[in-house]
Amino acid sequence: MQIPTTLKHKPVLAAEDYGRIDGRTAGGSDAQGLSLGLAQWNDRGRVDISAKVWRYTGEKWSRQSEELPLHRVLDLAILICRAQLYFQEEAYRFPRGYDPEHPQVDRIGLQGDAMTVEVCTGNDHIDEDLQLFRDALARDGELLGERMRVLSRILGELGCHG
Repeated sequence: MQIPTTLKHKPVLAAEDYGRIDGRTAGGSDAQGLSLGLAQWNDRGRVDISAKVWRYTGEKWSRQSEELPLHRVLDLAILICRAQLYFQEEAYRFPRGYDPEHPQVDRIGLQGDAMTVEVCTGNDHIDEDLQLFRDALARDGELLGERMRVLSRILGELGCHG
């Protein structure tokens, strides 16, 4: 199924068969495509690019399709990778999976400041939700690991070494 090209987001590169590989919902996903293109919020004289997830309800393209600036896509990837690392290497040291007195997991330097990654202690059900999150990460380990290995390989090809 071809994604729309007549809307405000103007695709330049697309993965129109995304629904076949969309994680646990592969084959039954409403996310039918991914694209990188010209952002829908562009003003005259200013061009930003964005990533978009194209959702299809079976009858029409959904208004719930999401468009994100590329730096936010990468920030989410950084957050996912840091979460995976935390649960693999650190969380086991704490009976509750984190230290309630020091919930900060990391500060990752970006743009002269830092993204603070911490356990969301404002969540009234954090202990239960953290365990559910940990279980879901473990359950999806192969699915996520495959994508992280591909990302690592491509970053290596780009010359991005830590």
